Amino acid sequence: MLDAVVVGAGPNGLTAAVELARRGFSVAVFEAKDTVGGGARTAELTLPGFRHDPCSAAHPLGVNSPAFNGMPLARYGLEWLHAELPMAHPFLDGSAAVLSRSVGETAASFGPRDAGAYRRLIEPFLPKWDTLVRDFMSLPLSALPRDPVTLARFGLAGLPPSTWLMRRFKDEKAKALFSGLVAHVIAPLGGLATGAVGLVFALAAHAAGWPVARGGSQAVSDALTAYLKDLGGTVHTDYEVKRLDDLPPARAYVFDTSPTALARIAGFGSFYESYRYGASVFKVDYALDGPVPWTAEEARAAGTVQVGASKAEISTALDAASRHGHAPDRPFLITVQPSLVDPTRAPEGKHVFWAYGHVPNGWTGDLTDAVERQLERFAPGFRDLVLARATAGPPELAAHNANYVGGDIACGAASGLQLLLRPKLTLQPYRTPHPAVFICSSATPPGPGVHGMSGHNAAKAVWRRLRQEL
Repeated sequence: MLDAVVVGAGPNGLTAAVELARRGFSVAVFEAKDTVGGGARTAELTLPGFRHDPCSAAHPLGVNSPAFNGMPLARYGLEWLHAELPMAHPFLDGSAAVLSRSVGETAASFGPRDAGAYRRLIEPFLPKWDTLVRDFMSLPLSALPRDPVTLARFGLAGLPPSTWLMRRFKDEKAKALFSGLVAHVIAPLGGLATGAVGLVFALAAHAAGWPVARGGSQAVSDALTAYLKDLGGTVHTDYEVKRLDDLPPARAYVFDTSPTALARIAGFGSFYESYRYGASVFKVDYALDGPVPWTAEEARAAGTVQVGASKAEISTALDAASRHGHAPDRPFLITVQPSLVDPTRAPEGKHVFWAYGHVPNGWTGDLTDAVERQLERFAPGFRDLVLARATAGPPELAAHNANYVGGDIACGAASGLQLLLRPKLTLQPYRTPHPAVFICSSATPPGPGVHGMSGHNAAKAVWRRLRQEL
């Protein structure tokens, strides 16, 4: 009998498996797709030689992850590549705000009226980032914080809505960039703890950057898989699990799946019926004949580029998708330029480019024209460079990754209390009604992102139970 079986070979499932195998437990992973990866995959979606990331592309939480940083993943081929600037936010006048590794450079890009406010917001937390990131990404509530004073200060700044936090800024550049940071979790700007979302992304950039993985996001999953196999674990692909009886006997079962799928497979009935799924995205992967012709010079040097003319425009786009049930006319875009720093991603002189805008859950329309009209506002001539494109709306995203219910790439709405307490209001979020069944997906704390911490935290709950049985 195995000690543990993990269902789902995304970053969280693989991390959970690695953490258990490192402690001497026998582990097997079962994945429905023909390759591992979940939200961290790479494939030729457009033309031969153009390698795209179908889901996640830039990894500020991955490079900052205590779980990943505690593993020898570089030995297994994972290499983080950093653009000159982690992120840029261009404006229609050709200027840009930036998120640089330097707090000073970032503050200066906001202009003299907001530079000091940004420094006062960020600088108290940055020297204590390593401890702070462990505290807010570890087991919620039941874990003793390593630095409770700093965590409390962070909570005071971050728990209110981001609209409150942004009151300290006077000009548009700081407000727009910070609004864009919050939008990465597809949350309306006025929601609970959205200030913390923006702070986390900003601090992550200053602490370790917003890199891409050499060769694509698949490198993250492949490194975890190789390490797991060296530890004695096994991985089985093309193995769809429809019920618990489909799996071999084990002392524990760990699911890197949505709560909906887990309830169906394990027969939990309505246990997760109150869990909410949020808005989706419409994503376009491009093969380009050259780099994106951004008007703002800073955007040409940034790995990630946020595209939204103002805080108001970004808020309107988020509200359209999340609250009003329609696609925005001017979508806020998150874009990534991997081939700026990784020439292996495209033929010589060519580029891959990744962009998405927010749309309602389950939306079946085509946002391509709106995405490209928005890009043309900030990069005139963009369409002339397009060699090929691959589009994916909510149905395609859900088909690619079953955890994206209705195309929700966060595996659950990151709004209200569910941003902090997911998938249930409980001190033991990784446990389920069955004592031997656990959940470790992005539906559990600390939530969405390629960081493995949900798997890391769930593995702790599993090995505590397994040790109690010995």
